[in-house]
Amino acid sequence: MNITTAHNARFTPRQMAWSAAAALLVAPAIAMLFTREMNWGAEDFAALALMIGLGGLAVELAVRTVRKPLHRAMLLAAIALAFLLVWAELAVGILPG
Repeated sequence: MNITTAHNARFTPRQMAWSAAAALLVAPAIAMLFTREMNWGAEDFAALALMIGLGGLAVELAVRTVRKPLHRAMLLAAIALAFLLVWAELAVGILPG
């Protein structure tokens, strides 16, 4: 167990990654305070939270189970690509249909 104090605060890479994910979720809410172009509803925040959560869990699973560095890198790249594809599709509808 990692016990931290105010003078000796240490964060694991996993804690930093989930904190960054939370910051990504908060960023649109902050942007909405400063501009009218950013107009998200509850469903938009729910979709982003679901995407970030599922992507984060997929990364956690990949990091914990895949041992070979090349395979892990390829799997992480595939997860990132899938995340970006879904994000782009939800934002502007890049796929025909």
